[in-house]
Amino acid sequence: MTQSARLVDLVQVQIDGFLDGRAPILAAIADDTASFERFSRDFLRFGKRYRALFCYWGWQAVQAWDEIDPIGSLSGRRDLPAVVAAASSLELFHAAALIHDDLIDDSDTRRGMPAAHRLFETEHRDRNWVGDAARFGRSSAILLGDLLLTWSDELFAQAVDLLPDADNARAARGEFNRMRTDVTLGQYLDIVAEADWPQVPDALSLQAAERVIVYKSAKYSIEAPLTIGASLGGGSMAQVAALREFGLPLGIAFQLRDDLLGVFGDSDVTGKPAGDDLKEGKRTVLIALARRALPDSSRRTVDELLGDPELEPGQIATLQETIRASGAIDEVERMIAANVERALDALQDAPLTDDARSELSRLADSVTVRTA
Repeated sequence: MTQSARLVDLVQVQIDGFLDGRAPILAAIADDTASFERFSRDFLRFGKRYRALFCYWGWQAVQAWDEIDPIGSLSGRRDLPAVVAAASSLELFHAAALIHDDLIDDSDTRRGMPAAHRLFETEHRDRNWVGDAARFGRSSAILLGDLLLTWSDELFAQAVDLLPDADNARAARGEFNRMRTDVTLGQYLDIVAEADWPQVPDALSLQAAERVIVYKSAKYSIEAPLTIGASLGGGSMAQVAALREFGLPLGIAFQLRDDLLGVFGDSDVTGKPAGDDLKEGKRTVLIALARRALPDSSRRTVDELLGDPELEPGQIATLQETIRASGAIDEVERMIAANVERALDALQDAPLTDDARSELSRLADSVTVRTA
């Protein structure tokens, strides 16, 4: 079994154990809190674990070590338990971000399952409670997301407490705190872009969309996990800088692929309805490039339909064909390739371990050449 596969298993063990420890706390408060434990386990049982993997390989990149211990064992390197706990905390943070993101976007599904607010809404109806089920679902999902944010911070605090070096702990905490600020403000910039686009000159719309990618996704998905991992391992300024130079462009490519999948992805594979980003009115780089290339009449069609939550399949198909005809897909693919090349170039002479450079190159392919 590869180090990455073993790390994924160790993270699941860590998450399950952490939730096992929180279950009695919830139960002691009230039986009604059982759904918080159940839904937390559901949302944390799936996923590609990219953030955990980049955290681990950021650590490995600056602290050479040949092999992770057998699954379930945390002996060996003294800071391995801290790395597994920190990587797991990133997965809790990611789950919280997805729950809140689905609320903001009013998405019905996540990974082929009902979104958290829809699960709570269904529970309200199934138990014949009074009041508005949808409002109950939204309110409860906000609280679940907040709880997972709290637990993520709690688990990260446990992680850095395990480190033998206090300077490494402070550096890792600083990277973690900055990541949370970046992604929160990036999410805000995303909803601003959906609201202020008529007032943004076309010449600036692409720049605005790229800024959203950087702060909402690229930094938090890849760059921050890498630098958190490197900080846990006491990485030098040169090593952390090299990981940033690799992580940011790769994070941009990762989100650009997500933007294409949000419009053209196979719902059976992505777990989200086809064209979901079109219904949500996402002002992505793809949309900015399409609008810039389209004639006025086609641009008006995009502006009239984009963001309508009641889009019919035929209207989604019209938008997809209009975007395809603009040449924007090819342009986004070129941007993905250019950013991946930039990321890989940053690895070539980086002061990182050989094993980490090899695995980071493999991950670069995995996160950008995908169908979900």
